[in-house]
Amino acid sequence: MSAVQVAVVDRFEIEELRAEVTDAVMMRDFDRVASLFTPDGAMRWPHIDKEFVGREEIRAGIEWGQGLWEFFVQNVHPGVTRLDGDSATGRGHVQEFGRMHDGSSHLNYALYHDRYQRTRDGWRFSERVYEVRYLDSTPLTGSPPRRLGHGRV
Repeated sequence: MSAVQVAVVDRFEIEELRAEVTDAVMMRDFDRVASLFTPDGAMRWPHIDKEFVGREEIRAGIEWGQGLWEFFVQNVHPGVTRLDGDSATGRGHVQEFGRMHDGSSHLNYALYHDRYQRTRDGWRFSERVYEVRYLDSTPLTGSPPRRLGHGRV
């Protein structure tokens, strides 16, 4: 493949990685979330002073965070990626909303500042840093359906 073709494939695979981690979180597949990071990868949430390093901590941290929510919806939007051989940096744009078990509601727009590493298993996150850009805690008027479907792809 030409250098241009490789760059196109790399960008596609990194965008797929960002979509895959969102799907894993939404499906509460915490093992899959952790597998999308390098073994020494890090997940940082500075706005709540939390940091998880390594797959075991990341898995436990995501499970802990999702356990706080009555329901949670995350939408990702295409971001920017800068390739540098077998590593890359980028940003993923997200919009999230949901209600916590304590009754508080959250609607936010945020960024993930990412570092990626090519591995034998494909591209993986070596670091994700979450930055909230907008937060609205107005109570949500809707609710999840009585019975949530769990479709499988």
